[in-house]
Amino acid sequence: MTQYNEHPRCNLALDLGTTTGWALRGFDGLITSGTVSFKPGRYDGGGMRYLRFTNWLTELDRLSGPIEAIYFEEVRRHRGTDAAHVYGGLMATLETWAELRGVPYQGVPVGTIKRHATGRGNAPKEAMIAAAQARGYSPADDNEADAIAILHWALETGGGLR
Repeated sequence: MTQYNEHPRCNLALDLGTTTGWALRGFDGLITSGTVSFKPGRYDGGGMRYLRFTNWLTELDRLSGPIEAIYFEEVRRHRGTDAAHVYGGLMATLETWAELRGVPYQGVPVGTIKRHATGRGNAPKEAMIAAAQARGYSPADDNEADAIAILHWALETGGGLR
């Protein structure tokens, strides 16, 4: 595993959505990743997915943190209205959570992530999964592969946050 500096920071990368992909580089330099579902239950109120997301971030910070920087996929166009609403709610929740804790955060454009991972700014999902696999990961889906790519972009370029 590549060490990116002599004092590793806890960095979190997210691909926000109902199924959120995540990748975390801990203080020990090890990278873990996965997906988490924020799909509402049958009897959930409209805000429950965002409350669950807040609780998940807090638990991740408690167990693996403190998180020192967060990078997320900055999506400017969605295929549907519902996806846009979910993304906007998750992004607002993330930004609020980070602001309350003084954690810097940054959105990374989709094309930038894809170009860094595959060399193509319009790479399909399969290419993103293949790029993660080429780095030695076994992503469950494109959400996890995207989060891995975001984290590696941040670590390899400096990510703009310090």
